[in-house]
Formats: sequence, C-alpha cells, structure tokens
Amino acid sequence: MPIIFHVTTNTNWKEAKANGFYIHPSLNDEGFIHCSQDHQVAGVLERYFAGQTDLVKLVIDTDKLTSKHVFDWSPSTADTFPHVYGPINSDAVIDVIAL
Repeated sequence: MPIIFHVTTNTNWKEAKANGFYIHPSLNDEGFIHCSQDHQVAGVLERYFAGQTDLVKLVIDTDKLTSKHVFDWSPSTADTFPHVYGPINSDAVIDVIAL
C-alpha cells in the first residue's frame, strides 16, 4: 500500500467527497495533481500554504487510485514528487488529517 499525500482545504475536500472525486485546478493547467511523499509535506506547506487555515492532508493509497500516478522530477526543488494524472477518486483517500 504505497501512500502519497495531497494538501488542500477542508472545504475543497468536503466538495470532493460529495462528488466522489477530487480535482485540483493544476489538473487542467498542468495535466496532473501535485502530491507529496510524507517527508516533503512540510516544505510544500511552507512554499505554498504559508498563513492559510482550514487545511487538510489527504492520505492517498495509490493502490486504490483509478488515475495513473507517476513520480516526476521537479527542477525547482531538485526532488522527485508524485503526480496524479487524473481525478483522485475519494475512496483512494484513506485518511484526512487536519493541519
């Protein structure tokens, strides 16, 4: 059960649960949804979510994803990050952690 993580707002997650899937604007803009490995979440929070509230960390079981996920190189951080190339089906989210 390989696990990846995605940070979003609790409001966005509630909407996703009602729809049965989660879509981030990056899916339309870049073709994938940005995710992280556990050790990368703190840096993601610092870079992209500083000062924001109502945040949650989605715990995603990649074995349950219906969309393809790939680990891609990110030159801006010199690290490899998981990306989901389609919607994240809500049943692949096995836990939601308030941040």
